[in-house]
Amino acid sequence: MRTIRVETSAATILLTEAPEPKVRDRQTGEIAKDAVSGEALMTIGVVYIEDGESSLIKVTVPEGGVSEGLTLGAPVSLQGLLARPWESVFNGQQRHSIAFRAAAVTPAAFPATMGATA
Repeated sequence: MRTIRVETSAATILLTEAPEPKVRDRQTGEIAKDAVSGEALMTIGVVYIEDGESSLIKVTVPEGGVSEGLTLGAPVSLQGLLARPWESVFNGQQRHSIAFRAAAVTPAAFPATMGATA
């Protein structure tokens, strides 16, 4: 499936779930690794706000791309955010969604216009 770059410059992205290891196999507890680098993968939860609409999404980030100083509820920046649609059949049920992956997550600042009153 095609990978789609996500333009984030007009969005506000807030951290809702702290980074935790991405589990590849829930039965064994095996941690997912990047297929190319072998680096452990982490997941974070964010709320993505743009044009007055918001979405809760999970984003996979390489462990080395997770910056220090991340705070729940605070704005973050997702460098190199990509979206990849996927589908599969599991136990006879068709499943589909969008997987999000970023090269890095770093603390950011609230936009100057956010919270301004007229």
